[in-house]
Amino acid sequence: MDPPLLNLVLYTPQIPNNTGNIGRTALAINARLHLIHPLGFSLSDKACRRAGLDYWSHLDVVEHADWTSYLASEDPKRIWLFSTKAGRSFREPTWQRGDHLLFGPEDRGLPPELHEAVVARQGADARVRIPMTDRPEARSLNLATAVAIAAYEALREIDGGF
Repeated sequence: MDPPLLNLVLYTPQIPNNTGNIGRTALAINARLHLIHPLGFSLSDKACRRAGLDYWSHLDVVEHADWTSYLASEDPKRIWLFSTKAGRSFREPTWQRGDHLLFGPEDRGLPPELHEAVVARQGADARVRIPMTDRPEARSLNLATAVAIAAYEALREIDGGF
């Protein structure tokens, strides 16, 4: 199998509908979906059928027991940590085939220790944000929406993208 154009990484996702939508996006763009446990829901065959995830078996999805297991098995060259608190716009990096786009759980975002780990591994520029207005009511985008925006921006730049 060819390496994926992108790797979409969800750290402890909590809402099954978001993960399902992200899975559909991953399938549509030939991305690998990484799910870092614990998950806030079940991915059993019965749960996937009940949720109408008839495409799930076609998806390139890898589950990881935790962050350490993800790093050990994937050894990603480039991780981009998406955060509403980052100062750098996601439009600034030069995206490359195989990049890992990391997103946190819907209810709290990524924990400080992951921010520190990614910065120690790659530098502060690896933290990026999707620009939004300054309205406090709009605290963040829906996770599935944010992943789709980020993935399509990265694909726009990647050689061999579509």
